[in-house]
Amino acid sequence: MAKPKVFVTRVIPEGGLNLILEACDAVVWREEVPPSREAMVAKVQGVEGLLCLLTDKVDAEIMDAAGPSLKVISNFAVGYDNIDVAAAMDRGIQVGNTPGVLTETTADMAFALLMAAARRIVEGAEYVKEGKWQTWGPTLLLGHDIHGATLGIVGMGRIGAEVARRATGFNMQVIYFDPYCDPDKAPFVDVELRCSLDELLAESDFVSLHVPLTSETEHLIDAQALDKMKHTAVLVNTSRGPVVDSDALYDALAGGQIAYAALDVTDPEPLPHDHKLLSLDNCLIVPHIASASWATRTKMAVMAAENLLAGLRGEPLPNRANPG
Repeated sequence: MAKPKVFVTRVIPEGGLNLILEACDAVVWREEVPPSREAMVAKVQGVEGLLCLLTDKVDAEIMDAAGPSLKVISNFAVGYDNIDVAAAMDRGIQVGNTPGVLTETTADMAFALLMAAARRIVEGAEYVKEGKWQTWGPTLLLGHDIHGATLGIVGMGRIGAEVARRATGFNMQVIYFDPYCDPDKAPFVDVELRCSLDELLAESDFVSLHVPLTSETEHLIDAQALDKMKHTAVLVNTSRGPVVDSDALYDALAGGQIAYAALDVTDPEPLPHDHKLLSLDNCLIVPHIASASWATRTKMAVMAAENLLAGLRGEPLPNRANPG
Protein backbone atom coordinates (compact mmCIF):
# COMPACT_ATOMS: atom_id res chain seq x y z
CA MET A 1 0.00 0.00 0.00
CA ALA A 2 1.31 3.44 -0.95
CA LYS A 3 2.23 5.71 1.92
CA PRO A 4 0.19 8.91 2.33
CA LYS A 5 1.75 12.00 0.79
CA VAL A 6 2.47 14.85 3.20
CA PHE A 7 4.32 18.15 3.22
CA VAL A 8 6.28 19.29 6.28
CA THR A 9 7.11 22.99 6.07
CA ARG A 10 10.31 22.85 8.15
CA VAL A 11 12.70 20.43 9.77
CA ILE A 12 11.34 19.56 13.22
CA PRO A 13 13.11 17.60 16.00
CA GLU A 14 13.86 14.00 15.11
CA GLY A 15 11.49 12.50 17.67
CA GLY A 16 8.54 13.70 15.60
CA LEU A 17 10.09 13.86 12.16
CA ASN A 18 11.14 10.21 12.20
CA LEU A 19 7.56 9.15 12.97
CA ILE A 20 6.43 10.98 9.85
CA LEU A 21 9.23 9.75 7.60
CA GLU A 22 8.55 6.14 8.56
CA ALA A 23 4.80 6.31 7.93
CA CYS A 24 4.52 8.76 5.07
CA ASP A 25 5.77 9.78 1.67
CA ALA A 26 7.00 13.07 3.11
CA VAL A 27 8.48 16.12 1.45
CA VAL A 28 10.31 18.20 4.07
CA TRP A 29 11.23 21.84 3.49
CA ARG A 30 14.83 21.90 4.70
CA GLU A 31 15.70 25.58 4.29
CA GLU A 32 16.01 27.84 7.33
CA VAL A 33 13.44 30.36 6.11
CA PRO A 34 9.80 29.36 5.57
CA PRO A 35 8.60 28.34 2.12
CA SER A 36 7.33 31.20 0.01
CA ARG A 37 3.69 31.47 -0.91
CA GLU A 38 4.44 30.10 -4.36
CA ALA A 39 6.40 27.20 -2.91
CA MET A 40 3.60 26.35 -0.49
CA VAL A 41 1.04 26.27 -3.30
CA ALA A 42 3.30 23.98 -5.34
CA LYS A 43 4.32 21.64 -2.51
CA VAL A 44 0.85 20.99 -1.09
CA GLN A 45 -0.70 19.83 -4.35
CA GLY A 46 -2.18 16.38 -3.88
CA VAL A 47 -1.08 15.95 -0.25
CA GLU A 48 -3.22 14.21 2.34
CA GLY A 49 -1.52 15.92 5.27
CA LEU A 50 0.24 19.17 6.02
CA LEU A 51 2.45 19.85 9.03
CA CYS A 52 3.08 23.57 9.31
CA LEU A 53 4.50 26.20 11.64
CA LEU A 54 3.03 29.43 12.94
CA THR A 55 5.10 31.24 10.30
CA ASP A 56 3.08 29.53 7.54
CA LYS A 57 -0.19 31.12 6.49
CA VAL A 58 -2.59 28.31 5.67
CA ASP A 59 -5.76 29.75 4.18
CA ALA A 60 -8.43 28.66 1.73
CA GLU A 61 -6.09 29.13 -1.23
CA ILE A 62 -3.54 26.74 0.22
CA MET A 63 -6.23 24.20 1.11
CA ASP A 64 -7.71 24.37 -2.37
CA ALA A 65 -4.24 24.02 -3.89
CA ALA A 66 -3.89 20.77 -1.95
CA GLY A 67 -7.25 19.64 -3.25
CA PRO A 68 -9.84 17.24 -1.85
CA SER A 69 -7.18 14.78 -0.73
CA LEU A 70 -6.17 17.02 2.19
CA LYS A 71 -7.41 15.46 5.44
CA VAL A 72 -5.41 17.09 8.18
CA ILE A 73 -3.39 20.20 9.01
CA SER A 74 -1.11 19.79 12.01
CA ASN A 75 0.30 23.01 13.48
CA PHE A 76 3.62 22.86 15.32
CA ALA A 77 2.41 25.43 17.85
CA VAL A 78 -0.16 26.04 20.54
CA GLY A 79 -1.72 29.00 18.77
CA TYR A 80 -3.23 28.54 15.33
CA ASP A 81 -4.05 32.06 14.19
CA ASN A 82 -1.96 31.28 11.08
CA ILE A 83 -4.63 28.80 9.93
CA ASP A 84 -8.08 29.65 8.60
CA VAL A 85 -9.91 27.18 10.82
CA ALA A 86 -13.33 28.08 9.40
CA ALA A 87 -12.12 27.30 5.88
CA ALA A 88 -10.75 23.98 7.11
CA MET A 89 -14.07 23.08 8.73
CA ASP A 90 -15.92 23.94 5.52
CA ARG A 91 -13.69 21.44 3.72
CA GLY A 92 -13.88 18.72 6.36
CA ILE A 93 -10.20 19.10 7.26
CA GLN A 94 -9.08 18.41 10.83
CA VAL A 95 -6.73 20.96 12.40
CA GLY A 96 -4.36 20.00 15.21
CA ASN A 97 -2.11 21.95 17.57
CA THR A 98 0.24 21.27 20.48
CA PRO A 99 -1.37 22.66 23.66
CA GLY A 100 -0.07 22.26 27.19
CA VAL A 101 3.37 20.95 26.33
CA LEU A 102 5.10 24.34 26.33
CA THR A 103 3.30 25.88 29.30
CA GLU A 104 6.09 25.54 31.85
CA THR A 105 8.87 26.40 29.40
CA THR A 106 7.14 29.54 28.16
CA ALA A 107 6.42 30.61 31.73
CA ASP A 108 10.12 30.16 32.49
CA MET A 109 11.02 32.44 29.59
CA ALA A 110 8.44 35.08 30.53
CA PHE A 111 9.90 35.26 34.00
CA ALA A 112 13.45 35.24 32.64
CA LEU A 113 12.62 38.22 30.42
CA LEU A 114 10.98 39.97 33.36
CA MET A 115 14.10 39.52 35.49
CA ALA A 116 16.50 40.46 32.70
CA ALA A 117 14.59 43.66 32.02
CA ALA A 118 14.17 44.58 35.69
CA ARG A 119 17.87 44.20 36.46
CA ARG A 120 19.15 45.33 33.02
CA ILE A 121 21.17 42.15 32.60
CA VAL A 122 21.73 42.37 28.84
CA GLU A 123 22.76 46.01 29.12
CA GLY A 124 25.20 45.05 31.85
CA ALA A 125 26.73 42.25 29.80
CA GLU A 126 27.17 44.57 26.82
CA TYR A 127 28.66 47.23 29.10
CA VAL A 128 31.38 44.79 30.11
CA LYS A 129 32.00 43.52 26.55
CA GLU A 130 32.37 47.08 25.28
CA GLY A 131 35.13 47.80 27.81
CA LYS A 132 33.14 50.42 29.70
CA TRP A 133 33.48 48.79 33.13
CA GLN A 134 36.03 50.88 34.98
CA THR A 135 34.92 50.54 38.61
CA TRP A 136 31.98 49.86 40.89
CA GLY A 137 29.57 52.78 40.97
CA PRO A 138 26.62 53.61 43.24
CA THR A 139 24.35 54.57 40.35
CA LEU A 140 25.63 52.19 37.66
CA LEU A 141 22.82 50.46 35.72
CA LEU A 142 20.19 50.84 38.40
CA GLY A 143 17.15 48.67 37.80
CA HIS A 144 13.96 47.71 39.60
CA ASP A 145 13.29 45.24 42.39
CA ILE A 146 11.26 42.16 41.58
CA HIS A 147 10.56 40.98 45.13
CA GLY A 148 7.53 42.69 46.60
CA ALA A 149 6.54 44.28 43.28
CA THR A 150 3.11 44.03 41.64
CA LEU A 151 2.83 41.74 38.63
CA GLY A 152 -0.14 42.22 36.31
CA ILE A 153 -0.96 39.22 34.14
CA VAL A 154 -3.12 39.80 31.07
CA GLY A 155 -4.66 36.44 30.22
CA MET A 156 -4.89 33.92 33.06
CA GLY A 157 -4.71 30.72 31.08
CA ARG A 158 -2.24 27.91 31.63
CA ILE A 159 0.87 29.98 30.92
CA GLY A 160 -0.34 33.02 32.82
CA ALA A 161 -1.12 30.78 35.78
CA GLU A 162 2.39 29.36 35.80
CA VAL A 163 3.92 32.82 35.63
CA ALA A 164 1.76 33.72 38.64
CA ARG A 165 3.01 30.65 40.45
CA ARG A 166 6.62 31.65 39.83
CA ALA A 167 5.91 35.16 41.07
CA THR A 168 4.83 33.87 44.46
CA GLY A 169 8.39 32.69 45.06
CA PHE A 170 9.49 36.32 44.78
CA ASN A 171 6.80 37.54 47.15
CA MET A 172 5.14 39.50 44.36
CA GLN A 173 1.57 40.70 44.51
CA VAL A 174 -0.19 39.23 41.48
CA ILE A 175 -3.23 40.78 39.84
CA TYR A 176 -4.81 39.70 36.58
CA PHE A 177 -7.22 40.65 33.83
CA ASP A 178 -9.09 37.95 31.95
CA PRO A 179 -12.79 38.41 31.13
CA TYR A 180 -13.10 34.75 30.15
CA CYS A 181 -11.52 33.22 33.24
CA ASP A 182 -13.89 31.80 35.89
CA PRO A 183 -12.24 32.65 39.23
CA ASP A 184 -13.89 29.62 40.84
CA LYS A 185 -12.26 27.28 38.33
CA ALA A 186 -8.99 29.12 37.77
CA PRO A 187 -6.00 26.74 37.58
CA PHE A 188 -3.64 28.71 39.77
CA VAL A 189 -2.66 29.34 43.34
CA ASP A 190 -5.20 31.42 45.21
CA VAL A 191 -3.21 34.62 45.64
CA GLU A 192 -4.38 36.68 42.67
CA LEU A 193 -6.75 39.60 42.52
CA ARG A 194 -8.96 39.95 39.47
CA CYS A 195 -9.33 43.48 38.13
CA SER A 196 -10.07 45.52 35.01
CA LEU A 197 -7.42 46.06 32.38
CA ASP A 198 -7.22 49.76 33.21
CA GLU A 199 -6.67 48.97 36.90
CA LEU A 200 -4.03 46.40 36.06
CA LEU A 201 -2.10 48.79 33.83
CA ALA A 202 -2.19 51.55 36.42
CA GLU A 203 -1.17 49.41 39.39
CA SER A 204 1.40 46.98 37.96
CA ASP A 205 5.16 47.30 38.16
CA PHE A 206 5.41 44.51 35.59
CA VAL A 207 2.81 43.62 32.94
CA SER A 208 3.07 40.18 31.31
CA LEU A 209 0.93 39.31 28.28
CA HIS A 210 -0.51 35.81 27.81
CA VAL A 211 -3.43 36.12 25.40
CA PRO A 212 -4.13 34.52 22.01
CA LEU A 213 -4.13 36.74 18.95
CA THR A 214 -7.71 37.57 18.01
CA SER A 215 -9.56 40.57 16.66
CA GLU A 216 -10.15 41.58 20.30
CA THR A 217 -6.52 41.33 21.37
CA GLU A 218 -4.78 42.81 18.32
CA HIS A 219 -3.14 46.04 19.53
CA LEU A 220 -4.64 45.47 22.96
CA ILE A 221 -1.57 47.32 24.22
CA ASP A 222 -1.75 50.53 22.22
CA ALA A 223 -0.81 54.14 22.94
CA GLN A 224 -3.75 54.61 25.29
CA ALA A 225 -2.93 51.46 27.23
CA LEU A 226 0.75 52.36 27.51
CA ASP A 227 -0.18 55.82 28.73
CA LYS A 228 -1.98 54.23 31.70
CA MET A 229 1.11 52.34 32.87
CA LYS A 230 3.61 53.52 35.47
CA HIS A 231 6.68 55.35 34.19
CA THR A 232 8.74 52.71 35.98
CA ALA A 233 6.78 49.77 34.55
CA VAL A 234 8.16 46.88 32.51
CA LEU A 235 6.14 45.24 29.70
CA VAL A 236 6.78 41.57 28.87
CA ASN A 237 5.27 39.88 25.81
CA THR A 238 5.55 36.15 25.13
CA SER A 239 2.12 35.81 23.47
CA ARG A 240 1.88 37.17 19.91
CA GLY A 241 3.59 40.22 18.44
CA PRO A 242 0.50 42.08 17.16
CA VAL A 243 -0.98 42.15 20.67
CA VAL A 244 1.31 45.18 21.09
CA ASP A 245 1.30 48.20 18.79
CA SER A 246 5.00 48.41 17.90
CA ASP A 247 4.90 52.09 16.94
CA ALA A 248 3.15 53.03 20.16
CA LEU A 249 5.60 50.94 22.16
CA TYR A 250 8.56 52.69 20.57
CA ASP A 251 7.11 56.08 21.42
CA ALA A 252 6.41 55.02 25.01
CA LEU A 253 9.93 53.65 25.52
CA ALA A 254 11.71 56.51 23.77
CA GLY A 255 9.66 59.10 25.60
CA GLY A 256 10.01 57.56 29.06
CA GLN A 257 6.33 56.69 29.36
CA ILE A 258 7.36 53.20 30.53
CA ALA A 259 10.77 52.04 31.68
CA TYR A 260 11.40 48.85 29.72
CA ALA A 261 9.99 46.23 27.39
CA ALA A 262 11.10 42.62 26.99
CA LEU A 263 9.71 40.86 23.92
CA ASP A 264 9.90 37.29 22.70
CA VAL A 265 7.47 38.12 19.89
CA THR A 266 7.25 41.17 17.64
CA ASP A 267 5.21 42.80 14.92
CA PRO A 268 6.47 42.38 12.27
CA GLU A 269 8.17 39.06 12.88
CA PRO A 270 10.99 38.56 12.33
CA LEU A 271 11.88 42.13 13.22
CA PRO A 272 14.11 43.81 10.59
CA HIS A 273 17.63 44.46 11.88
CA ASP A 274 17.16 48.21 11.33
CA HIS A 275 13.79 48.44 13.12
CA LYS A 276 13.55 51.45 15.42
CA LEU A 277 12.80 49.30 18.49
CA LEU A 278 16.29 47.81 18.18
CA SER A 279 17.81 51.28 18.58
CA LEU A 280 16.56 51.47 22.17
CA ASP A 281 18.64 50.38 25.15
CA ASN A 282 15.46 49.81 27.17
CA CYS A 283 13.97 47.25 24.79
CA LEU A 284 15.13 43.64 25.02
CA ILE A 285 14.10 41.49 22.07
CA VAL A 286 14.77 37.77 21.53
CA PRO A 287 13.76 35.72 18.44
CA HIS A 288 10.57 33.91 19.54
CA ILE A 289 12.36 31.30 21.63
CA ALA A 290 10.01 30.95 24.62
CA SER A 291 9.46 27.24 23.94
CA ALA A 292 13.02 26.63 22.78
CA SER A 293 14.24 23.90 25.06
CA TRP A 294 15.30 20.49 23.73
CA ALA A 295 12.70 18.66 25.80
CA THR A 296 9.78 20.93 24.93
CA ARG A 297 10.44 21.20 21.22
CA THR A 298 10.83 17.42 21.00
CA LYS A 299 7.50 16.92 22.76
CA MET A 300 5.91 19.42 20.39
CA ALA A 301 7.31 17.54 17.39
CA VAL A 302 5.89 14.23 18.64
CA MET A 303 2.48 15.78 19.34
CA ALA A 304 2.38 17.41 15.91
CA ALA A 305 3.38 14.12 14.25
CA GLU A 306 0.75 12.17 16.20
CA ASN A 307 -1.92 14.66 15.15
CA LEU A 308 -0.85 14.35 11.54
CA LEU A 309 -0.80 10.55 11.54
CA ALA A 310 -4.16 10.28 13.31
CA GLY A 311 -5.73 12.56 10.71
CA LEU A 312 -4.26 10.52 7.88
CA ARG A 313 -5.84 7.40 9.39
CA GLY A 314 -9.18 9.18 9.57
CA GLU A 315 -9.13 9.17 13.37
CA PRO A 316 -9.91 12.06 15.74
CA LEU A 317 -6.78 14.04 16.49
CA PRO A 318 -5.28 13.74 19.99
CA ASN A 319 -5.23 17.55 20.09
CA ARG A 320 -7.77 19.08 17.77
CA ALA A 321 -8.08 22.86 17.29
CA ASN A 322 -11.35 22.83 15.37
CA PRO A 323 -14.49 21.16 16.75
CA GLY A 324 -16.42 18.39 15.11
